[in-house]
Amino acid sequence: MELGISTFVETTPDAATGNTISHAERLREVVEEIVLADQVGLDVYGVGEHHRHDYAASSPAVVLAAAASQTTRIRLTSAVMILSSADPVRVFQDFATLDGLSNGRAEIMVGRGSFLESFPLFGYDLNDYEELFEEKLDLLLRIQQSEIVSWNGKHRSAIHELGIYPRPVQEQLPVWIGSAGSLESAVRAGKLGLPFVLAIIGAVQPLDYAEQVHLYKQAAAEAGFDVSKLPIASHSHGFVAKSQEEAIETFFPSTFARTNVRALEKGTTPYTRANYDEACSFEGALYVGDPDTVAKKIIHLRKHVGVTRFFLHMPHGTMPHQDVMDAIRLFGTEVAPRVREEVQRWEQSQR
Repeated sequence: MELGISTFVETTPDAATGNTISHAERLREVVEEIVLADQVGLDVYGVGEHHRHDYAASSPAVVLAAAASQTTRIRLTSAVMILSSADPVRVFQDFATLDGLSNGRAEIMVGRGSFLESFPLFGYDLNDYEELFEEKLDLLLRIQQSEIVSWNGKHRSAIHELGIYPRPVQEQLPVWIGSAGSLESAVRAGKLGLPFVLAIIGAVQPLDYAEQVHLYKQAAAEAGFDVSKLPIASHSHGFVAKSQEEAIETFFPSTFARTNVRALEKGTTPYTRANYDEACSFEGALYVGDPDTVAKKIIHLRKHVGVTRFFLHMPHGTMPHQDVMDAIRLFGTEVAPRVREEVQRWEQSQR
């Protein structure tokens, strides 16, 4: 069981002061957070791609590269790259470069993206949303598998017997498929035999995602892949503090503010304290609490949904940097050991 952190590098107004941190300062904070995550023994750190004023990371590979030389073991991944509006050649080159700088610790997590700003920014038509992803994923996987590539598609110029460099340190640069939970995405990832990531967020119950995992494994098995060797990850908002009450009250203001900004943008129902408290319950999608509570929720997810990697996404909205650092430290030193020990014990009992 792997445990890690993911972030979107948000630069939203602080819920307490109203002040907005600069993109530059938040980027430097994130590098410090990655370094700490490595020091406390976490397995992976993911940075998401966005192209808005309230997010600072339009280039996850650059952010991760800044931390590569200051870390020794933690894996470094996008979370996600919006592949539909990117050039797969450049995506591969950027993460192969990161792989070299980190000596074989880079991964690529790709998705369609729930934010659409990158499509007009890079000159793509939203009417081609599905087709763009399918085509560009095909090219990315060709490059992953072969140094010399020939490829032809509709939305990008053809490639004929061209080398793609640099090559990664790893024999094959891992490519994960990220999904917000659609059944079609689960089946697609399974058919391709690619590692699968579920974003378990919002007003959902995490155990409901067992169906997606089942469909993913079924599709992979039918396509001839060894299901036992396919990693499955989940990503959920959360926060860890010394006490349950402290964690819940510290994480609420930024979560409330950020979620309601998105609700207003999407025209959905406003987020309330009751919604938050329900999500913080044992069956809810927020992994917020003291180390024992958060560990038990992750273990429960592992046993009943089958994830083999868990991303705790924090902060959600802007939080004081020291609060985030304290939570990372607790997650690495107290939550992770509890989870690993119990999951190992449980897996041994299943054999």
